[in-house]
Amino acid sequence: MGIFSIFKNKEKRKKAEKYRIGMEKTRKGSFSLLKQIFSRHNQITEELFDELEEIFVMADIGVETVVKFVDELKSDPRVKNLTSAKDLQPIIIDKMFDIYLKGEIVDSNLRFNPEGLTVFLFVGVNGSGKTTTIAKIAHRLKNEGRRALIAAGDTFRAAAIEQLEIWGERIGCPVVSRPQGSDPSSVIFDAIQKAKAEGYDVVLCDTAGRLQTKINLMKELEKIKRVISRQVPGAPQDTLLVIDATTGQNGLSQARAFIEATDVTGIVLTKLDGTAKGGIVLAIRDQYGIPIKFVTLGEKLEDIEHFDLENYIYGLFAEMIDEG
Repeated sequence: MGIFSIFKNKEKRKKAEKYRIGMEKTRKGSFSLLKQIFSRHNQITEELFDELEEIFVMADIGVETVVKFVDELKSDPRVKNLTSAKDLQPIIIDKMFDIYLKGEIVDSNLRFNPEGLTVFLFVGVNGSGKTTTIAKIAHRLKNEGRRALIAAGDTFRAAAIEQLEIWGERIGCPVVSRPQGSDPSSVIFDAIQKAKAEGYDVVLCDTAGRLQTKINLMKELEKIKRVISRQVPGAPQDTLLVIDATTGQNGLSQARAFIEATDVTGIVLTKLDGTAKGGIVLAIRDQYGIPIKFVTLGEKLEDIEHFDLENYIYGLFAEMIDEG
């Protein structure tokens, strides 16, 4: 099948190496049980499908997505002609592509304003890795030759402001801030004014993530977006929801809450290297139709990657693909 032949190419495997190394915990967690299943079953039976369903639920793919996935696997014409359970492996991988792509071309690139200043808005709960993600993306943009400015819009937490200022100093990226308790919209307004006056290319805006006060959060995000769009028509170009991959199904709940609160255009999945599950990528895409734009696979500034579906699948099934 396609993915097996793609990774026979040494150059392609080399490009996917960060995913292979970074997703080792995932591969050795729930997905490692697949090999055991295929070694126990010679024939394709209902019991085999039940065991696959259980593994995929354990891997955080999500019950709704798993039920649909297994039903489609059972009804796939290719399955009817198989004589060995092991021959299901490439079809399972193909189906994972289908879940994510949904018959579309999925663009994981950031959307830049071709006519001037670009604004990216970051949302997500405290502890999801939002502050570090902003720093990593700012660092990446700087290395691409873009002048980036950070707006410390999470004025609810003094720690968030301080962390961004420390990161900004470390990566050489200015941070616009006001004292704790200030109006977040005013901070972002100041940052955009500075960016326009001084010729910056991108403003990255942090926001508070207090889901326990969801109504207030929605009003705050709506106000921030109004302020941004008045200063830069068509902005924000991307609203990125940062989710900690290790939180599993709780991450899906967070996604639902923020998607209801604002127009999320992309997901940044952090700490993908730290989870023994990793199927949340497929669950998010299937349930909400929003693309994963970045994943983080380590703690260094450079450990952030544009999401690549082929590399992700390789990260899940490297040994199986290499053997195939």
